[in-house]
Parts: sequence; C-alpha cells; structure tokens
Amino acid sequence: MISGILSEGFIYGLMALGLFCTFRVLNFCDMTVDGSFPLGGCVLAACLVHGVPIVPALLLAFAAGLCAGAVTSIIYTKLRIPDLLAGILTMTMLYSINLRIMEDKANVSFLRIPTLFSRIIDAMYDFLPDVEPEWGIVCFLVIFVIALKAVLDLFFHTDMGLTMGALGANPQLVISQGVNPDILRMIGICFGNGLAALAGAFAAMYSGFADVGMGTGTVVSGLASLMLGEFVLRSNRISLQTLRVLIGSCIYRALMILARTYGHYIHLTPNDLQLVTGLLIIICLLVTRLNADGGRKRGQKSAATGGAR
Repeated sequence: MISGILSEGFIYGLMALGLFCTFRVLNFCDMTVDGSFPLGGCVLAACLVHGVPIVPALLLAFAAGLCAGAVTSIIYTKLRIPDLLAGILTMTMLYSINLRIMEDKANVSFLRIPTLFSRIIDAMYDFLPDVEPEWGIVCFLVIFVIALKAVLDLFFHTDMGLTMGALGANPQLVISQGVNPDILRMIGICFGNGLAALAGAFAAMYSGFADVGMGTGTVVSGLASLMLGEFVLRSNRISLQTLRVLIGSCIYRALMILARTYGHYIHLTPNDLQLVTGLLIIICLLVTRLNADGGRKRGQKSAATGGAR
C-alpha cells in the first residue's frame, strides 16, 4: 500500500506542481488541466502504438501540454475571455482532440506495449526478485520529481521567476517595470499544463492504459493536494512551498487509497470519492479562514491594548 501511495502521490504531484504555477504563482484559474492531463496520456499512447521510443514520446506529451496551455493563454489574452471560461473552452475542445489522437478510440491498453514502468518492473524481477517491483517505480519517480522540484526552485529564484510571482500578486507592478504580462503569463500557463500532460503520461503508464476520460476531476484533486499541503506546512519559502505540494499530493492519495480499501466499512463506494474530495477542500478552506479570522482578531486586540496603554 505504501508503494502505491508514493507512486500515485508523486505522479499526481507533478500535476499539482503545474497547478501551483498557475493557481498560486500566477493567480490564474486554469481549468485546462482536466483536458491536458489526459492529453499527455493519449499522446503517449499514440506514440507507443506507432513505435516511437519512450523518451521522445514523453517529450511529445510534454510539448502537447505546452500547446494546450498556449491555446488557453491566447483565448484569455487575445479574445479577452475570462480565465475560468478560457480554460473550460480549451478543456472541452481537448476531449475531441484526444479522441482524434487515439484514432477515435476511447482507451488504449498497454498490455502488449512495453512502457518505461513495465521495463522497470521487469528489471526489478531480474535483479531484485525479493523486493516488491513497484518500489522500482517509486525510486524512479522520487528521483525524477525531486530533480524537477530543484529546477523549479532555481527558476523561481531567477529574475523571470520572481517577476512571475510578482505578476500573480500585483500585475500593475510588473507592467510598470516594462514587462509584458501576457508573455510572462503564457510561459507560466504553458509550463503548468506541460507538467499536467507529463503527469498524465506517467499515470497512463502506471495504470496500464490511456483513456480520454482520465482527466475528470483532476483540477479538484490537485486543489485538494495544494490545500492539504498548505494545511500541513506553512511557509513563504519557495522550496518549502513546492515541497508541501508533493506532501499534500501524497496525503491526498493516501486518503483516497484508504477510502477505496476500507471505505466499505462505512458504506463508502468508489462513486463517493469525488464527494470526499469536495468535502476535504471545504474543510481546508474553513480551517484556513478560521485561522485567518483568529489571527486578525488577535492582531486587532493587541493593537487596541497597545493604544490603550
């Protein structure tokens, strides 16, 4: 169970890092992820079916996510459509595009197609037969995701990364410095959706098939991961903020796996998992608001006491 939690946690943690770039850094409500996540899996499936090697297939999946983010950004900046609606429009169009990519098939199985994860499992059987093969996937994902996190941390310490963070907090400040906010926002949205598509490709390999409907509820689960991480670890340091995204993703996946495994004791079925996700987000929002209100009241009380003195 632990290996499954970590595998799913780091796979969906990639998607959550993409959401972190758009929702938290850019303050952009991007619903495109529900379409770009399965887009990555569909592109990977199409590439593997036609004999494309694993690494180029993953790069093409990432590039497809970049294109999906670019479409959303263009709809938002050039057509002046609100960010939420722009993402929904792109997500809706991507469903048909995903079907086209998979040649009008709703899903493609990797049962007879070797993938990166299947090769890792075969290698584990050959060299470490006494170890659960899924731990090989966990080790690969830990190395890959931690390396990506390190690159993200370095980026957000560069001038462009700091400016991107300022764009989400105060767009007028960025404009006053002579920076084009549309280009900067497009870079962030493209990268966020590229990570979501890459996560979709990994999720397809992990589950053994690609499906056009595998992105349903992805944004909600990603937001739940973000909020759980913020609830557990509070910090303004970017390295800890990206770390808590991964922690929140693992916690969320642990809760979902526990609900699927032991939920029957309280008559919980897999159909109720979206309900559980929504309740988790509501609880996190309520706790955050109560903490903020409590801190504000304590600050007002302290100010009043100081003024009286």
